Amino acid sequence: MINKPLSPRNVFLILFAFIFILITLACGGSSAPSGTGAQPEATFPASAQTQLVSATKEPEPIEIAAPAAIPETRRLTLEYPPKMRAGVEADIVRLTLEVDDLGNITPTAQTAGNVINGQTIQIPNLYDTHNVAAEAQLDLAGMQVKPADAVFESLTPGQTVTFYWSIRPQDPGVYHGTVWLHLNFTDKSTGEQSRIAVSAQIIEIEAVDFFGLSVNTARTSGVIGSVVGGVIGFPFLEDIVKFIFKRKKK
Repeated sequence: MINKPLSPRNVFLILFAFIFILITLACGGSSAPSGTGAQPEATFPASAQTQLVSATKEPEPIEIAAPAAIPETRRLTLEYPPKMRAGVEADIVRLTLEVDDLGNITPTAQTAGNVINGQTIQIPNLYDTHNVAAEAQLDLAGMQVKPADAVFESLTPGQTVTFYWSIRPQDPGVYHGTVWLHLNFTDKSTGEQSRIAVSAQIIEIEAVDFFGLSVNTARTSGVIGSVVGGVIGFPFLEDIVKFIFKRKKK
């Protein structure tokens, strides 16, 4: 038997078949499962992944708006005498700022015959952040007033404050005045100050003379007295009267 040499084409086919077998074996071995191989990564649904992220993330703080401060209701009472004796009598004007829980209490006079003005006011409840002071002043022109300047009283929740003024008229007449009340606020952290007007009440006081006569009555009485005195002191008044009576007799 005579062996013929392989042709180049046959050699190429044999090499190609050999390389193909090697590649097939290599791919099959790498895809085979192995006990020591890497484990596949675990996958989670989208909802589970969101829960996992939110569980590991710190919760954001929730800002809650603080409720507005409820105004404090107080009762403001002013008491003063409507009539005084000029020159010999002194009296008191009283202003009281107190807590009013009921809102319908009628103030009563501490001195009989005095005029009483009562009203309900609303005060901003800023005691936690501010120092609050009540400022009161009595303007009464033509009359002696003590103290003459403004008076300050510290104001705290539930505390009653009272202002007093001593007044004395020198001359008979009708005096008009104003009782002022302001609130002063000082911020505890910054020291910033503010001032608001709360009340301005008008008062009228009549000053009479020693005998209790008003200024008009006293003036009228003075005029009449002057006329009578002038007539009585007129020269020859006695002779004139005698002459008149003699004529009547005849």
